[in-house]
Amino acid sequence: MTDGHLAVDSGGSGLRVAVGAAGGGAPARRATREPVRTGARGIDPGHLLEHLLPMARAAAAEAGVARLTTAVVGAAGLATLGEALRAELPGALARELGTRTLALAADAVTAYVGALGFRAGAVVAAGTGAIAVGTDLTRWRRADGWGHLLGDCGSGAWIGRAGLEAALRAHDGREDGSAALLARATRRFGPAPGLPGALYPRTDRAAVLASFAPDVAACAAGDPVAADILRAAARHLAGSAAAVCPEGASVALTGGLRGLGDPLLVPLEEELARRLPGVRRVPAEGGPLDGAVRLAAGLATGPLPLPDDPGMLWVTVAEGG
Repeated sequence: MTDGHLAVDSGGSGLRVAVGAAGGGAPARRATREPVRTGARGIDPGHLLEHLLPMARAAAAEAGVARLTTAVVGAAGLATLGEALRAELPGALARELGTRTLALAADAVTAYVGALGFRAGAVVAAGTGAIAVGTDLTRWRRADGWGHLLGDCGSGAWIGRAGLEAALRAHDGREDGSAALLARATRRFGPAPGLPGALYPRTDRAAVLASFAPDVAACAAGDPVAADILRAAARHLAGSAAAVCPEGASVALTGGLRGLGDPLLVPLEEELARRLPGVRRVPAEGGPLDGAVRLAAGLATGPLPLPDDPGMLWVTVAEGG
């Protein structure tokens, strides 16, 4: 048994964990599809730990790791909802897992490092939510990531909500409705009048909205309303990228929305070329959990070559660590 590092990706679609041993080798992984709750104190540390600790222990046992001395927790909403995590996680992980060095990272930062590593550039992380983050390695810049009620423009939740709005317009007989999207919404959620009751009480409302984004993409070839929604999403995502990208750097797209394929990716490529004509567009090397693994492995050997920022990347070391 040996020391190891813990990497965590907490987002709108659930919680994923990877544990690696200090000597290297493929990390052991675990996942749950239940998102961590948010409440009056922001991201709920108790709910996070309730899911994280048994997953981390099981993965550590599989990896042959005795203590998880280094940990990186990437969390959606850290910048605005992470105060309770910063207050409670260092002590809890030290007691429960033997963690001495902990980094709390915005999920945009883990997405960035997963996609580009430790070099300058910009990443658009588009899944259930959407945020763009860029750095010249002296400071972080971010755009959007304000959640499905105030932003996340172009995200899966945004696309799904726009698709359901178009479905309800068709149900009402209003202009710019989509009969195709109404048919898909009815198959997925039941009769249209029941949609508010099916969505509004849900604590995982963003994920439920995002679950309809593939239906919008599936309709795009034959439905101009659906195609317009995806073109608008592309404009939003490209605009966020343009707001954060350092001059002459690379930009990458990461997150689950890549799975929507050409209906989104073709207009997105056009918008990026128009807004960032001198920037190289590169494929993402990996996803947010890969980024958390890179950060944890790097942190286990020394300081990270990235800017410090309490809302983006915050590192704490226990006394005597």
